[in-house]
Amino acid sequence: MDFHWDDLKLFLDVARVGGLNAAARATGASAATLLRRINALEAAIGEPLFVRSAAGYRLTEAGMDLRDRASEIEAGFVALNAWHKERHGERTVRISAGHWTAAFLAAHIARLWHPEDRFRIELVTANQKVDIGRREADLGLRNARPTEQWLAGRLVGQTTYALYAGRNLVLGVAAGMFVGLSGALVTPSARWLEAHHADRIGVRGNDAASIRELVAAGAGLSVFPCFVGDADPRLVRVAGLIEELTAEQWLVSHHDERHAPHVRTLAGRIATLIKEEADLFAGKRPQSGAKP
Repeated sequence: MDFHWDDLKLFLDVARVGGLNAAARATGASAATLLRRINALEAAIGEPLFVRSAAGYRLTEAGMDLRDRASEIEAGFVALNAWHKERHGERTVRISAGHWTAAFLAAHIARLWHPEDRFRIELVTANQKVDIGRREADLGLRNARPTEQWLAGRLVGQTTYALYAGRNLVLGVAAGMFVGLSGALVTPSARWLEAHHADRIGVRGNDAASIRELVAAGAGLSVFPCFVGDADPRLVRVAGLIEELTAEQWLVSHHDERHAPHVRTLAGRIATLIKEEADLFAGKRPQSGAKP
């Protein structure tokens, strides 16, 4: 039989996540399409590639052999694309991060990128994981150690959280009200606020920036990372750190890409920036605008 890369790529997607539904969410293909392609691949090879069970899809010995060989092909495609980009234009390094972390990187862009660099930067702002394994980003800042075997990670610091109000104690603040997030609660801080103060949320916003503006205007209290709240002169911390929200910060990259010069250079600069600002992230730096 002649193998087709599209079939092998879908096979790798299923093999890596261990199930059709998870692979469907990652690839955008339907579970029915994935099942049909996997069945066709198994029929062409002449033996099963997975053991199906209620717990998911587990690779057979043949499946593991094919996974290893297909991974080599994938690495070859990655190297080929990198070679082409190096020869035919500067590389764009994509960095995925949550809203506040992306804003922090943007505010310190001069410490991360210089016009003479042989790469460009693209920030991918998302509160949910961006799939580095599928090259949706080259680097990612996450709040936990990566568990995927094809990802490499280094611990660069930790992030703390606290409750903040606007400095002018008016409107909702005076009444002890809170400002919350509308829609899906995808971040730990949004879920914490909903769990502890849902009955006191008087105003909501559908993005992080609008929530900060509402709090600064006095609409109520809300939770922010300390590197956001302490750096904003319009906000004041009104309670101690919320210990259960304290999280590690991991800088994540793909194993195959982590030693590429552009990725290595930018990863080093990001790690240095976060370590130099460790007191701000840990909530140990005096607030901007606070009286000594």
